[in-house]
Amino acid sequence: MHASASSLAAEDFKAVFRGHPSGVTVITADAGDGPVALTASSVASVSAEPPLLVFSISSLSSTAEALLRAESVVVHFLDGNDVEVAKLGATSGIDRFAQAQTWTRLETGEPVFDGVRAWVRCVIVDRMQAGTSTIVVARAVESQIARDAQPGGAGDALVYHNRTWHRLGDHSRLDG
Repeated sequence: MHASASSLAAEDFKAVFRGHPSGVTVITADAGDGPVALTASSVASVSAEPPLLVFSISSLSSTAEALLRAESVVVHFLDGNDVEVAKLGATSGIDRFAQAQTWTRLETGEPVFDGVRAWVRCVIVDRMQAGTSTIVVARAVESQIARDAQPGGAGDALVYHNRTWHRLGDHSRLDG
């Protein structure tokens, strides 16, 4: 890349990513001021040994400060049955933990939503500023899978594409 290269306009950049579907997660934490939750499509696997993942948090998010102070988080990996949890984490200005029957705390204190496809408890190992966001590197230390997709199967994945929730399944499978 040339040092003098200009940047793509923000709206053009957003338009490119609207057409790129992403898996949906909800990240929860409690840095001591009460539980917070954020729906994120930026989670990616980095390494299996050690088990590392990354995600980004926009500085514009109302949960950014609390999530960035947390030493550990729970990343909830959602499927089509969990769209209400995804919507909850994506809605601004509400108490995402008002319904006590829908979540519990792990023994280590992190909030976890009940009944989701899978979750991973992680400890934060690094943070890096990147534009208006922070990239977080986390090491997986505990997990639970309630509904596992079979290898090669369509599963029931929840994806976000073009500002809309979608469910993947046999109907969306392409052979080839």
